[in-house]
Amino acid sequence: MPGGEDTFWLWRCRSVLSCLLPLGCCESTTSTIQPPSPAASEAKLNHRIRMPPPRLPRKEDFPPNLVLDIVPPSKGAPVNVLLLLHGIGDTNRQFTELAKILNLPETVCISLQGFSPIPPFFTGSSTPAFHWANDMLIDSQTGTVDLGGGGFDRPARTLRTAVLDVLTTTCAFPARNILFLGYGQGAMLPLYFAASNPDIILGGIVAIGARLPSSSYPTRKSKTPVLLCGGSRSREVTRSAVDALKASFEDTKYVKWEKPDDSMPANREEMLPIMQFFARRLQSRAGVPEGAVEV
Repeated sequence: MPGGEDTFWLWRCRSVLSCLLPLGCCESTTSTIQPPSPAASEAKLNHRIRMPPPRLPRKEDFPPNLVLDIVPPSKGAPVNVLLLLHGIGDTNRQFTELAKILNLPETVCISLQGFSPIPPFFTGSSTPAFHWANDMLIDSQTGTVDLGGGGFDRPARTLRTAVLDVLTTTCAFPARNILFLGYGQGAMLPLYFAASNPDIILGGIVAIGARLPSSSYPTRKSKTPVLLCGGSRSREVTRSAVDALKASFEDTKYVKWEKPDDSMPANREEMLPIMQFFARRLQSRAGVPEGAVEV
């Protein structure tokens, strides 16, 4: 996405979210993460174990060659992590701004930059651009980049060792509390990872204009919840792509936007399912004793 379009989209996103909040999107739909009643809290204590609470990640926790921005919650300690992955040919700059706009409760947002740079001869520009696959492949029929081609096994290993292992081990976040929001190829990587590692149950994946890469061969269905959003004439989110995703994930919801393309959400109708997904999947420590987590 060119810089001008990015800026305009972020402005629209800020306007959309300012409308959603008064309408109660993040209030009525977050009832599942409101403080529980005293009786409910007491009943659940028998099913909790003592563990150190998660701590805010720092840049020095991650490998020095990993480019990322960390946006902490506006108040309180983080309980959740939202990893944001930009589309092919972009940087993480605009998704860092998106993280600030979202301002999700008890959630630290980490905007990652693609692990591999795109050579200037591909883009025709010296402006930095990055991608999420092993390699860049061109579709011989269309002459455009094949977003799902090129393989994702190496980036998936990087995602696990350089990002997820740090969050779960060093920073003590349960995998259940780690969510993804990805656009295009930036959504294909976490989809590939979750499908290839069904034993790891993540908090959820919001995939916009994406599909499960053809190089993914899951042995059984993943229990990581997925929200897939796409335009009515999407080239990536086709019926076969939706069917393939449902065959690989137990909990999949598909939202078909009225607009034809897969651009980022630009109005209340497009953003509402995403905010509802976050409200349903985000965890909260409100009303929970210090040092206790639910298992």
